[in-house]
Amino acid sequence: TVKVNFFNGDTKEVTADHRVLYYYADTRTTHITYPDGMEVLHFPNNQIEKHFPDGRKEITFADQTVKTLFPDGSEESVMTDGTVVDGTKEIHFNTGQKEVHTADYKRREYPDGTVKTVYADGRQETRYPGGRLRVKDKHGNVLTDEREESSHLITNGPVSLHFAVKNVKNNTLYLITKERH
Repeated sequence: TVKVNFFNGDTKEVTADHRVLYYYADTRTTHITYPDGMEVLHFPNNQIEKHFPDGRKEITFADQTVKTLFPDGSEESVMTDGTVVDGTKEIHFNTGQKEVHTADYKRREYPDGTVKTVYADGRQETRYPGGRLRVKDKHGNVLTDEREESSHLITNGPVSLHFAVKNVKNNTLYLITKERH
């Protein structure tokens, strides 16, 4: 083992098994290089980075979330609760919810069928399982709140379809009834 102490407080140690341990005094960071080319960095905030010879990088954060960066540019994160975020930006929560991120929007899908979408321009859209659609602008002002209701009469007579549409801007409610014979 050979150890060198530098005037700035850094140290470099080469071990018998050919590992190189470098300690950066200013940042209190340890950088270990292994003979196979793997490098491991230990930061004072308990973050650990592993740089593998194949180009992968694995970062373990202080909260134990692990993020892997792959040579092709994709990435995967595993949260402490087991939630996996993959490089396609599709997040599956252990609650059954799913979130999809694209350049144009972020969408959360709930197990009950509700879908909430936030677009890049800030507009928000919520679709409920019963057919209701609510749209808000980027400031949260309701632009549209539409509810579709239908009732089907199982009789020998006509079937009535009822639609209620509310224009929130002028607070007008439109009721539309269609009869089918």
